[in-house]
Amino acid sequence: MNYITAIAEEGSISKASERLFMAQSGLSQFLARLEHETGARLFVRTSTGVRPTEAGRLMIEYAYRELSEYHRVRDQIQDVNNLEGGRVIAGISTFRGTFLMPPVLEEFGRKYPEIHVIIVEANSMALEEMLRNGTIDIALIILPAKTLKHKIVTVMQDEICIITNSNHPVMKFAKPSPPHSKSRIEKYINLKDTAGFEFLLSDYDTILGRESRRIFREHDIIPKVYNEKLSAFFAASMGAAGLGLSFTYHCARRAYPNAEFLSLGEEGTIIDLGVSLAPGRYNSKAAIALKETMIDVLAR
Repeated sequence: MNYITAIAEEGSISKASERLFMAQSGLSQFLARLEHETGARLFVRTSTGVRPTEAGRLMIEYAYRELSEYHRVRDQIQDVNNLEGGRVIAGISTFRGTFLMPPVLEEFGRKYPEIHVIIVEANSMALEEMLRNGTIDIALIILPAKTLKHKIVTVMQDEICIITNSNHPVMKFAKPSPPHSKSRIEKYINLKDTAGFEFLLSDYDTILGRESRRIFREHDIIPKVYNEKLSAFFAASMGAAGLGLSFTYHCARRAYPNAEFLSLGEEGTIIDLGVSLAPGRYNSKAAIALKETMIDVLAR
């Protein structure tokens, strides 16, 4: 089942074999045997990799269900040891996880040294799907959730803001944030005042990339953009160096101590972050313990 989901997720037998630490020939032989047993072609080759057939999609759905059931049973068996061993799979975005997860993992490891935490990095939209199909046990996601309907515990607030350099000419438009502002950032800027400067954007399929474009539409701004598919790290680092204006999260401030962070307007663009366990399935003691640790550490 892991082989099937790996091929589906990677869209490539070679990439899936690398992920599974096995020879490409071995994975190809496995797929050929499975297709012979089922009597149907499960994947077709394309110029860029492979894609599932209709029969393949049925097999992929079956694989996810079986893996979810296996994880449930494994978690129940693991709980017999009463937090003295086992593992928990946690999901978080790459950018946010860099700044928020290390202190969580440090405290969790101190409390439960025999439990291994496996980290899965993806954006919030992908993490919601992984929670729903049971491939991860717990995740930190942006609220409100798009597809999850159960109650999710809000643990902290973050803010989408602009990162730049103190020498960038946009700073002449920066103003002190008013006392009533919900933002914790000391300075803010009106988006209209940024229209003449170059922006460095992340891709459309990321939360930050999607939200930045929504903000531009909301303020009726057509930005000056030459780079619009940068990673969140690369865009933030270029912004901090004064090479343009970039959107980032305020939680990144410790990584860029010499950069300038500007709130978007007087009230800022605040987002809530929540911790969610996988819905509709057994939640292990380890997953619940990690949830409690995340709530405690991130709330502080």
